[in-house]
Amino acid sequence: MSLERINPEGLSPATGFSHAVTATGGRLVFLAGQTALDGSGKVVGATLPEQFERALANLLTALAVAGGTPADLARVTVYAVDVAAYREHAAELGRIWRRLAGREYPAMAVVGVVRLWDTQAQLELDGFAVLP
Repeated sequence: MSLERINPEGLSPATGFSHAVTATGGRLVFLAGQTALDGSGKVVGATLPEQFERALANLLTALAVAGGTPADLARVTVYAVDVAAYREHAAELGRIWRRLAGREYPAMAVVGVVRLWDTQAQLELDGFAVLP
């Protein structure tokens, strides 16, 4: 299995995401939406960065149990209740991503939503990965 990250010249610089990711061979893993839920089902973290860290850790835990690593992520979508706050914290969220998932970025999108299933959740991440 191989993933190729494509960032064409002429498009805006890909900072914290890749414009396209191709996958060859392998097994697809579809990752359900993850918020900042702890093991007891309660949302933890008062700030957006705290919730992002927990949600990303939850997503990566599900991926690891499926046999994957962060480098296998082909696509991640972030659903944010407050996109302006997400942008405001973008540098810190990038540091959290690099610490937990590394410097290889999947194709990504941030989508503004009115609310999430858990009303205390500020964001949710889902995605898919391609495993060897």
